[in-house]
Amino acid sequence: MKAPPRILLVEDDARDAELTLNVLAATGAPPEVIHLHDGAEALDFLYQRGAYAHLDSPPPAVMLLDLKMPRIDGMEVLRQVKNDPVLKTMPVVVLTSSREDSDLRETYALGANAYVVKPVRFQSFLEAIQSVGAFWTGLNEPPPASGSGAPG
Repeated sequence: MKAPPRILLVEDDARDAELTLNVLAATGAPPEVIHLHDGAEALDFLYQRGAYAHLDSPPPAVMLLDLKMPRIDGMEVLRQVKNDPVLKTMPVVVLTSSREDSDLRETYALGANAYVVKPVRFQSFLEAIQSVGAFWTGLNEPPPASGSGAPG
Protein backbone atom coordinates (compact mmCIF):
# COMPACT_ATOMS: atom_id res chain seq x y z
CA MET A 1 0.00 0.00 0.00
CA LYS A 2 1.30 3.40 -0.95
CA ALA A 3 2.01 5.73 1.98
CA PRO A 4 -0.07 8.92 2.04
CA PRO A 5 1.81 12.00 0.85
CA ARG A 6 3.49 14.19 3.44
CA ILE A 7 4.14 17.91 3.31
CA LEU A 8 7.29 19.37 4.81
CA LEU A 9 6.76 22.96 5.96
CA VAL A 10 10.00 24.82 6.70
CA GLU A 11 8.96 28.11 8.26
CA ASP A 12 10.48 30.10 11.13
CA ASP A 13 7.60 32.56 11.62
CA ALA A 14 5.24 30.99 14.18
CA ARG A 15 2.16 32.88 12.95
CA ASP A 16 2.69 31.96 9.29
CA ALA A 17 3.38 28.34 10.24
CA GLU A 18 0.27 28.06 12.42
CA LEU A 19 -1.92 29.58 9.75
CA THR A 20 -0.46 27.34 7.05
CA LEU A 21 -0.91 24.22 9.19
CA ASN A 22 -4.51 25.16 10.00
CA VAL A 23 -5.37 25.81 6.35
CA LEU A 24 -3.81 22.54 5.22
CA ALA A 25 -5.66 20.60 7.93
CA ALA A 26 -8.98 22.24 7.03
CA THR A 27 -8.62 21.47 3.32
CA GLY A 28 -8.07 17.75 3.67
CA ALA A 29 -4.35 17.88 3.00
CA PRO A 30 -2.32 14.80 3.83
CA PRO A 31 -2.63 13.66 7.41
CA GLU A 32 1.03 14.37 8.00
CA VAL A 33 2.38 17.88 7.71
CA ILE A 34 5.80 18.18 9.29
CA HIS A 35 6.72 21.65 10.50
CA LEU A 36 10.40 22.47 10.91
CA HIS A 37 11.68 25.84 12.08
CA ASP A 38 14.82 26.50 10.03
CA GLY A 39 17.03 25.23 7.25
CA ALA A 40 19.40 23.31 9.52
CA GLU A 41 16.52 21.33 10.97
CA ALA A 42 15.13 20.71 7.47
CA LEU A 43 18.43 19.31 6.23
CA ASP A 44 18.74 17.08 9.29
CA PHE A 45 15.23 15.78 8.62
CA LEU A 46 15.81 15.21 4.91
CA TYR A 47 19.16 13.49 5.47
CA GLN A 48 17.84 11.58 8.50
CA ARG A 49 20.61 12.65 10.83
CA GLY A 50 20.80 14.10 14.33
CA ALA A 51 17.35 14.10 15.96
CA TYR A 52 15.94 12.45 12.82
CA ALA A 53 18.50 9.62 12.50
CA HIS A 54 15.85 7.06 13.46
CA LEU A 55 13.73 7.81 10.39
CA ASP A 56 13.63 5.55 7.38
CA SER A 57 11.14 7.11 5.03
CA PRO A 58 10.99 8.53 1.53
CA PRO A 59 11.17 12.28 0.94
CA PRO A 60 7.95 14.28 1.40
CA ALA A 61 5.57 14.84 -1.51
CA VAL A 62 6.45 18.53 -1.42
CA MET A 63 8.49 20.94 0.66
CA LEU A 64 7.08 24.40 1.37
CA LEU A 65 10.22 26.44 2.00
CA ASP A 66 10.63 29.91 3.45
CA LEU A 67 13.74 31.78 2.28
CA LYS A 68 14.60 34.10 5.15
CA MET A 69 15.41 31.86 8.14
CA PRO A 70 18.04 31.66 10.87
CA ARG A 71 21.02 29.27 10.86
CA ILE A 72 20.66 27.99 7.29
CA ASP A 73 18.44 29.97 4.93
CA GLY A 74 16.03 28.55 2.41
CA MET A 75 18.28 29.30 -0.53
CA GLU A 76 20.99 27.00 0.88
CA VAL A 77 18.44 24.27 1.64
CA LEU A 78 17.20 24.51 -1.95
CA ARG A 79 20.76 24.38 -3.27
CA GLN A 80 21.56 21.21 -1.32
CA VAL A 81 18.27 19.48 -2.12
CA LYS A 82 18.47 20.12 -5.85
CA ASN A 83 22.11 18.99 -5.99
CA ASP A 84 21.32 15.69 -4.29
CA PRO A 85 20.64 12.75 -6.63
CA VAL A 86 17.91 11.31 -4.38
CA LEU A 87 16.20 14.53 -3.25
CA LYS A 88 16.40 16.57 -6.46
CA THR A 89 13.05 15.31 -7.78
CA MET A 90 11.21 16.32 -4.59
CA PRO A 91 9.09 19.36 -5.46
CA VAL A 92 10.11 22.51 -3.61
CA VAL A 93 7.68 25.40 -3.40
CA VAL A 94 9.29 28.56 -2.13
CA LEU A 95 6.73 30.21 0.14
CA THR A 96 8.13 33.59 1.08
CA SER A 97 7.36 37.23 1.70
CA SER A 98 10.23 38.26 -0.60
CA ARG A 99 9.28 40.00 -3.81
CA GLU A 100 12.93 40.57 -4.75
CA ASP A 101 13.67 39.79 -8.41
CA SER A 102 17.07 38.42 -7.37
CA ASP A 103 15.43 35.88 -5.02
CA LEU A 104 12.97 34.85 -7.71
CA ARG A 105 15.71 34.39 -10.32
CA GLU A 106 18.05 32.53 -7.97
CA THR A 107 15.44 30.10 -6.64
CA TYR A 108 14.39 29.10 -10.15
CA ALA A 109 18.04 28.82 -11.22
CA LEU A 110 18.59 26.45 -8.30
CA GLY A 111 15.63 24.30 -9.34
CA ALA A 112 12.61 25.51 -7.35
CA ASN A 113 9.36 24.13 -8.73
CA ALA A 114 7.29 27.16 -7.75
CA TYR A 115 7.64 30.55 -6.09
CA VAL A 116 4.68 31.81 -4.08
CA VAL A 117 4.75 35.20 -2.40
CA LYS A 118 2.84 35.06 0.87
CA PRO A 119 -0.18 37.29 0.37
CA VAL A 120 -0.70 39.98 2.99
CA ARG A 121 -4.49 39.69 2.98
CA PHE A 122 -5.78 36.82 5.14
CA GLN A 123 -8.26 35.45 2.57
CA SER A 124 -5.64 35.55 -0.20
CA PHE A 125 -3.18 33.69 2.05
CA LEU A 126 -5.79 30.99 2.72
CA GLU A 127 -6.52 30.58 -0.98
CA ALA A 128 -2.82 30.39 -1.88
CA ILE A 129 -2.09 27.68 0.70
CA GLN A 130 -5.21 25.71 -0.31
CA SER A 131 -4.15 25.80 -3.96
CA VAL A 132 -0.56 24.81 -3.27
CA GLY A 133 -1.58 21.93 -1.00
CA ALA A 134 -4.22 20.62 -3.39
CA PHE A 135 -1.95 20.73 -6.43
CA TRP A 136 1.21 19.18 -4.99
CA THR A 137 -0.46 16.44 -2.94
CA GLY A 138 -3.51 15.71 -5.06
CA LEU A 139 -3.09 16.64 -8.69
CA ASN A 140 0.65 16.39 -9.21
CA GLU A 141 1.96 12.96 -10.17
CA PRO A 142 5.39 12.55 -8.55
CA PRO A 143 8.18 10.55 -10.17
CA PRO A 144 8.36 6.88 -9.17
CA ALA A 145 10.43 6.19 -6.08
CA SER A 146 13.90 4.92 -6.81
CA GLY A 147 14.08 3.26 -3.41
CA SER A 148 13.34 4.27 0.11
CA GLY A 149 15.30 5.61 2.99
CA ALA A 150 17.69 8.44 3.42
CA PRO A 151 19.74 9.92 0.62
CA GLY A 152 23.28 8.65 0.43
